[in-house]
Amino acid sequence: MTILDALIPPRGLKVLVTAGASGIGAGIARAFATAGAHVHVCDIDPAALDRLATRQQGITTSTADASVERDVALVFDDVRGTLGGLDVLVNNAGISGPTGPIESLEPAQWERTVAVNLNSQFLFARHAVPLLRQSRSSPCVIAMSSVAGRLGYPLRTPYAASKWAIVGLMKSLAIELGPAGVRVNAILPGPVAGERMDGVIAARAASLGQSVEATRDSYLRQSSMRRMVEVDDVAALALFLCAPGARNLSGQAISVDGNLEYL
Repeated sequence: MTILDALIPPRGLKVLVTAGASGIGAGIARAFATAGAHVHVCDIDPAALDRLATRQQGITTSTADASVERDVALVFDDVRGTLGGLDVLVNNAGISGPTGPIESLEPAQWERTVAVNLNSQFLFARHAVPLLRQSRSSPCVIAMSSVAGRLGYPLRTPYAASKWAIVGLMKSLAIELGPAGVRVNAILPGPVAGERMDGVIAARAASLGQSVEATRDSYLRQSSMRRMVEVDDVAALALFLCAPGARNLSGQAISVDGNLEYL
């Protein structure tokens, strides 16, 4: 094997991407499919799933709410039927949650953010681990956290709390599953260009009483590189984490954020 071969995941991996019909999840799903993996994607949006499957051959899909145990169990029925096993779980499901000072937030907003961002990670890992233990293809879990999982994030406390918790879950699972040969890492993206980030910026601008343009500029100035992350930046790291060259990477929270200094 050459050093270049070590940077590319082996063909034929069986990969599940949660909330993978759009945004970062879709970018990761497309990247794995292009690299020769067998990819199954679940998402709450059936129309987005149809668009993804139409544009990228070889991807199978399930409609599911990642925070609902019954839906998750049905996804794994589909995974067994379509993939016949599992080598990689990309735990990507997440929502932005509410924007505002803590005293203005409703308990239901907090609970929904934690349910989607954190509980989904538990539910999918719980079902995936028995399959990953059976894999002979350097099995791994990639947990999608955020730069908000290492920094405080004023006015976005439910989101930040859930993303910090994902890092704790990842580090604990890395210790728990390491003896079985299962690696577990987290990716912590910075602000990712796209529709979701546009919505976050608009909500923050409204909360602060300033223009969208000024708020967007403040996000750019938070990063040493003065630019937002692209979906492909995150997808490239996900591929590498499943490549032979990453065989001793586990328990790591890896930021892709242009050196984001603060939020």
